[in-house]
Amino acid sequence: MNLPDSYCIQMKRLLREEYPSFIATYEEPVSRGLRINSLKISTEEGKILFPFALEPIPWCDSGFYYDHQQDRPGKHVYHAAGLYYIQDPSAMAPVEALDPKPGEKILDLCAAPGGKTTQIAAKMQGQGILVANEISSQRRKALVENLERCGVRNALVLGESPQLLSTRFSGYFDRILIDAPCSGEGMFRKDPESCQRWSPKATELCADLQLEILDAAAPMLRPGGILTYSTCTFNPVENEQVLQLFLERNPAFRLQKVPGSTHFQPSRSDWAKGNADLSLGARLWPHRLKGEGHFVSVLVKEAGPTGTKQRPGKFPPVHNDARQALKSFVSENLNVELNGLFTMYGDHLYHVHKNTPSLKGLKVERPGLYLGQVKGKRLVPSHAWAMSLSTDQVKQTHSFSTEDPELYSYLRGEALPVNRPKGWTLVTVDRFPLGWGKVSGGLLKNHYPKWLRWD
Repeated sequence: MNLPDSYCIQMKRLLREEYPSFIATYEEPVSRGLRINSLKISTEEGKILFPFALEPIPWCDSGFYYDHQQDRPGKHVYHAAGLYYIQDPSAMAPVEALDPKPGEKILDLCAAPGGKTTQIAAKMQGQGILVANEISSQRRKALVENLERCGVRNALVLGESPQLLSTRFSGYFDRILIDAPCSGEGMFRKDPESCQRWSPKATELCADLQLEILDAAAPMLRPGGILTYSTCTFNPVENEQVLQLFLERNPAFRLQKVPGSTHFQPSRSDWAKGNADLSLGARLWPHRLKGEGHFVSVLVKEAGPTGTKQRPGKFPPVHNDARQALKSFVSENLNVELNGLFTMYGDHLYHVHKNTPSLKGLKVERPGLYLGQVKGKRLVPSHAWAMSLSTDQVKQTHSFSTEDPELYSYLRGEALPVNRPKGWTLVTVDRFPLGWGKVSGGLLKNHYPKWLRWD
């Protein structure tokens, strides 16, 4: 691999006698991982069901290595069903360090494409409020798609600057994850383009941005709350040195030891003014473990204002025709009631967490679970809603096995002959949701999203 000379000089200076082992990893194959999505299936069930050879990842109970030469789980229908997320093994470490709990208010500040957001959501088990923020509109699309595929119900997706969010959510969050934009040195093996973009100047620009993000996040965390900061880069300018500057400017924060760090190397206090606490972070080196490069640190906010108590916000109302359309759809097609707060943006209907604060004036991509589009007096249900349901919650399902040729006809967007009562039908594989179909005239009409259809 053709690495920049200045990068090699940097790493040789940092690693010294370990440099030959480190640089040799660029000629080795990349370790591949997947994380089982416990919103849909337990880890034990997944290990039995999935037709892949899996090896446990030591720092993530739901994470597993797979053999990329032998298996392609990203092309299997179980991936389309959201039963797992393809994720670099090292990238699973930051959320394990964050340690989210059900019922908490959690912010993923730089959320796209959604690997860590869906990992947080799985640990929250649908309880609490998960705010996923991504300032890039293009990257937000991937974030929304991954949240929907994984069946996440309690996330709202925003597209704002951290500085603006800081003025709206003072002392609000129990935990904040900052998986910061970085120079990407730890991903050079997987992403050669990031290698081509790299320069010493780029690392300094990234560090400036990272410090701005950290400073904006600090007021949003409640006293006693946890902030996890991570990057996928090696240089200390973007890691230990950024944290040193942040701690000098924010004395209410204290570093604490990264949970599970027995699998990693300690971060390096000698690379940033010798502050001993900086060794409490973790560095994931590719010559020391099976995974790409990562840096992880955990900070606790020991003091500060508690923030004003956020009342539930007021949202655009749902007009009578839309309410009736929703009521009719639920009574005709579901076995469960759908209670709580609803809102409409245009003709699109959403189910919103009852404690969601006001989002007025913010760039909102998703205020909650997208239920569907209201057309006159009927509701066309969304793919997101289908993916968040279980088979016992709907009145009619049509289930395929993975070997059924008609399954792949459905995934290609084809209508299928069926002998079923007319109406909306949840299409599943091995009873895990894939999307909607609608039976009419002996045909299952296909409502699998066009942008997801298989060739």
